[in-house]
Amino acid sequence: MTFSIIGRCPETGQVGIAISSSSIAVGARCPWVRAGVGAVSTQNITLPALGPQILDLLEREQSAPADALERALGANGWSQHRQVTVIDSQGRVALFTGSEALGVHHAVAGEQCAAAGNLLSGRHVIEAMVSAFEQADGQLPERLLAAMHAAMAAGGEAGPVHSAALKVAGELTWPLVDLRVDWADEDPIGQLDALWQAYRPQMQDYVTRALDPTAAPSYGVPGDE
Repeated sequence: MTFSIIGRCPETGQVGIAISSSSIAVGARCPWVRAGVGAVSTQNITLPALGPQILDLLEREQSAPADALERALGANGWSQHRQVTVIDSQGRVALFTGSEALGVHHAVAGEQCAAAGNLLSGRHVIEAMVSAFEQADGQLPERLLAAMHAAMAAGGEAGPVHSAALKVAGELTWPLVDLRVDWADEDPIGQLDALWQAYRPQMQDYVTRALDPTAAPSYGVPGDE
């Protein structure tokens, strides 16, 4: 039903997630990022609260990822139905897959990354994601997307994929990248990649607009001079 990759860029310190699902609007429930703290993907029978709770533990109590994950799961119950991956600002990871995870499932930690999925066409899908992320060049969003394409090439989910999301945190309090395809009958990962290609050349301009409106470029829209 879902597969995802979380990762960190050691050069920029950015953390991020790319994720897809057969369900609608996976980006509304599963990926969580926080600048200078880390990233969490909460999936399978999703409990969205796990994302911010784990990030709070990483930030406020300086918990290690494994400790934060264990505490959050223990506080909420029904952990046997959850699948969660965590990466912190140092690139340390923690993984959990409950005994009631759906279908073929797997989770793998790599170098500054981790991938996990359920209802997969095979466990090798997750291994392909980690390998693709580790070998990919470019910015963090591009490396995350490379892992998603590798997953699909390896067989992806057991059924059709309908939604996808990409979320990256940098130095700002809001996500640097937050792109979603909430429903597509075909190729939501390809559509997400196309969104990134359109957003990438404008990304810094939107940061400039937020931090220094007087330096913001004009986009030629009504009222914009």
